Amino acid sequence: MLKSSELYASLELHKGRRWLITGVAGFIGSNLLIKLLSHGQTVVGLDSFITGHQYNLDRVHEAVGDLAWENFTFIKGDIRNVDVCMEACDNVDYVLHQAALGSVPRSIENPLDSNDINISGFLTMLNCAKEQGVKSFTYASSSSVYGDIKDSPKVEARTGSVLSPYAATKAVNELYAGVFSKNYKFHAVGLRYFNVFGAGQDPNGAYAAVIPKWVSAMLAGDDVFINGDGSTSRDFCYIENVIEANIRAALSSFEINQVFNVALGGSTTLSELFEMIRLELGNIGCEYNKKPIFRDFRKGDVKHSLANIENITDELGYQGEYSLSSGLALTMPWYARVLGS
Repeated sequence: MLKSSELYASLELHKGRRWLITGVAGFIGSNLLIKLLSHGQTVVGLDSFITGHQYNLDRVHEAVGDLAWENFTFIKGDIRNVDVCMEACDNVDYVLHQAALGSVPRSIENPLDSNDINISGFLTMLNCAKEQGVKSFTYASSSSVYGDIKDSPKVEARTGSVLSPYAATKAVNELYAGVFSKNYKFHAVGLRYFNVFGAGQDPNGAYAAVIPKWVSAMLAGDDVFINGDGSTSRDFCYIENVIEANIRAALSSFEINQVFNVALGGSTTLSELFEMIRLELGNIGCEYNKKPIFRDFRKGDVKHSLANIENITDELGYQGEYSLSSGLALTMPWYARVLGS
């Protein structure tokens, strides 16, 4: 299997490829865009700006430069619109479907919107990709599909009862992808993300992910809140590992539908994470001396989440080269520059 550097170098040998990234103005989508444009690929991006932001696209433009930016075509539109999806998939080789209405708490507050975007929108995009004859359809699933299963680490073949509408939508996405594989011989690969973090992740709002939210609070000298007693654990995965998984999945060739965990295969408690972030901030001259404030465990969350990554390693050659600590060290200067301003 190719190393990550060799994988990206191989992209430059095939510059005739055409990629579609849905949710391209979001955190993961914009980082995928940087990687593909930086390696000579032609990319179409689709986003409705419901949760995506123009500043993420501006960040990509600045990162890749004017020449690479010319290989990008942006479509403002909704994945629930058939005409928009058909246009976006036209003459596309590989789809990286990242568009979704994220957040467990938001789905509990408004399950109808989560269902509409994450299931109806997903099916619309999946069907249009099939109709337009794309080579592969790689989509973002979630570790939340494991629900209440007690097994640890989590293995793809065994899931429990989902605990939130968001998790239910991702489980249905996997079912539909399997149905399309069986009925249409359509190549779809699902990626169950485990707590992704990195540059470009939004710290604002009630549904912000834990790492950027805590970093933002620490930089401002505000209190940091931990849901539960601090023993809740997660498998945090740096964005570069997620990019690698997407590209390997898109270029793979399976006769049947596949779903893979995307993670590090390591467990970190929230209390440990708090100390790691504080240490990394201190390393760049940003001291934080407050203790965290513990509060009630959040409804719909799972207590522990740890991935088994043997399947993605064996089947796709996934390297997962970036640890939590190295990912935090690489991301912290961006946090300090953007969130501390």
